[in-house]
Amino acid sequence: MSHSVPPNTTASTATDGQDAPLLRVEDLRTEFAVEGGRVVAANDVSFELDRGETMGLVGESGAGKSVTARSLLQLIDSPGQITGGRVVFDGEDLLQRSKEEMQSVRGNRIALIPQDPMTSLNPVLTVGEQIIETITHHQGTSKREARQQAIEAMREVEIPDAESRIDDYPHEFSGGMRQRVLIAIGLSCQPDLIIADEPTTALDVTTQAKILDLLNELQEERGMAVLMITHNLGVVAQTCDHVGVMYAGNLVETAPLRELFRTPRHPYTRGLIDSIPHADVEYDRLPTLDGSMPDLEALPAGCNFAPRCPHATDECRQSGDPPLETVEGSETKAACIRASELDLQAREVSEATAGGSNIDRSGDPLFAVDGLKKHFPAGEGFLDGLTLSRDGGLPSIERQSVKAVDGISFDIYEGETVGLVGESGCGKSTVARTALRLLDPTDGEVYFDGQPLHDLGTSEVRSLRREFQMVFQDPRSSLNPRKSVGKIIGRAMERHDIATGKEKRERVGDLLERVGLSREAASKYPHEFSGGQQQRVAIAHALAVEPRLIVCDEPVSALDVSVQAQILNLLEDIQAEFGIAYLVISHNIGVVRHICDRVAVMYLGEIVEFGEVPQVFGPPFHPYTESLLSAVPAADPDTRTDRILLEGSVPSPIDPPSGCRFRTRCPKKIGEVCEQECPSLEAVDGDDGHRIACHLSREEMSEPVGGEAEWETASANAGTSDD
Repeated sequence: MSHSVPPNTTASTATDGQDAPLLRVEDLRTEFAVEGGRVVAANDVSFELDRGETMGLVGESGAGKSVTARSLLQLIDSPGQITGGRVVFDGEDLLQRSKEEMQSVRGNRIALIPQDPMTSLNPVLTVGEQIIETITHHQGTSKREARQQAIEAMREVEIPDAESRIDDYPHEFSGGMRQRVLIAIGLSCQPDLIIADEPTTALDVTTQAKILDLLNELQEERGMAVLMITHNLGVVAQTCDHVGVMYAGNLVETAPLRELFRTPRHPYTRGLIDSIPHADVEYDRLPTLDGSMPDLEALPAGCNFAPRCPHATDECRQSGDPPLETVEGSETKAACIRASELDLQAREVSEATAGGSNIDRSGDPLFAVDGLKKHFPAGEGFLDGLTLSRDGGLPSIERQSVKAVDGISFDIYEGETVGLVGESGCGKSTVARTALRLLDPTDGEVYFDGQPLHDLGTSEVRSLRREFQMVFQDPRSSLNPRKSVGKIIGRAMERHDIATGKEKRERVGDLLERVGLSREAASKYPHEFSGGQQQRVAIAHALAVEPRLIVCDEPVSALDVSVQAQILNLLEDIQAEFGIAYLVISHNIGVVRHICDRVAVMYLGEIVEFGEVPQVFGPPFHPYTESLLSAVPAADPDTRTDRILLEGSVPSPIDPPSGCRFRTRCPKKIGEVCEQECPSLEAVDGDDGHRIACHLSREEMSEPVGGEAEWETASANAGTSDD
């Protein structure tokens, strides 16, 4: 089914004939007590939000976005304190209410949708109990009535089989469905305002598209206002009417959506927009913002952004932090003394070339996977996963298995980057862990530089570990918090007999400088670094043993667009210097298009398309690839993506569909052949470099789901996410 995102509504006028905004924030100030004084996390923040309007609040981590949002609801815990300002909601200053009085507002008239549903939902209560609790607390209805309202709320957010699933627990839902549960909780009391704090950050592009469409549709139906907090400018461009940009606790620019993207007035806004990797642009390097967010305990004497600003003058560095003021001749407000004179139009860039990569694939690959399978037992108990089957004779009991990876093949050459993309749960991370023998394969062969990893014993694999390393999505969980950075990196050198003593310390310092950190960072602990800096430490740790292959599992998904660009440039620089090969696992199509030479598209444990980036992201498409591309939010408010919203959800890997595994959701399926015959990965037009597993003809794969106009829009937007 195809769905077009409706154009952003014009929210300059309040609805229902009411002239006053629904929310007016005036000089909001929130401070935190620290050793030696206080830091200001939200510094005199002011903005307005009309009924039916969506406002985006963007900026890097530490900018003050979430602190501002939580201050609106008086959700600031000690040592934080709201020390000034007004939060006028529907004519009443909420800051004059006590915390007890605020309980009748939170979840009732103002709902907060947090970022991580697994930490926000109570794991020991069913989702129904958690929705019902919200309804009974605020509306005083009976549990029976509240249960019916909860079912209706679940239906409204399109959770299938709401009547039965209301009694399921959070862990029984996928990530996207858990996020829908949080939205159902937020909507259950029909609020006037929803505060959505990074609601799609951890979701793949198809689930993200569904959640954003759902919020858009519900907002249209109910006339709610939405405050969207995100670092994804693609999400902002496709959902918001007005945008506020925060930096170091201050609003540095506010503007109508299109005006902000066309003519940003603050250099920081221009830098954020430029950091997004676009699909139709070829970069030698991604533009980046130099430096990082300043320490709130030691802000610069002048403009807070001046140390990172390419347009800063001596006056900028000395005259104090400028106030947020209207720029003459526009609707924009900017905190920049040069806002009227600077030309911050979009940079000039070259068009992307249609050719592929220049990797030499004439010899043997460095890394080769052939028919790899990884099946897990279904269930943990003695009787879990058992099923009764009959195969022409007496019935027998068989144990079911989760077919996480079910016969995939690909290779990687020296100095090459291969990407693995697909929805959450398709098997991408399991492929990496199984191929590197962090998990034992069920079947198949894996060769590293000609050596059969699948046949080697544990000790033999361990001796090869220095040749291939892994960089995980969350460095906080992969770096030992009890050891200094120098010891973390140095220990890897010692284990593989690379260096000890003074030589080790010198090499650790050299590596830290190579990844953009100082030599002094060796004495610090992981918690003393930002998320982007921690990822640099993780990369230095991987480089410490001089590997030939690095597997990057979602290496930038949790990072701001500016930090993401820095890390991607760093990975490319390291590859150019050392000739390292990468396997990059990501749900961010823009990142994959920018950094990869070839890409494999996975669905339900199988590769459905494989080839060079220009081949895979241009027609003919596998229908699943086409749907992934159409789901990416374009970071351009003037571009509307005609999304191909797939019916249903991903089938269970315990019992995948017969024939083509994608057929249950495919908008182009052709009947019995798709239901009965499993398609093989075959060359397109005789080119073995581009292979697709699909029963459709080349012409049928090239024909867009919704016709020519829809295809032009989808192909133009493919990959412009900054997720």
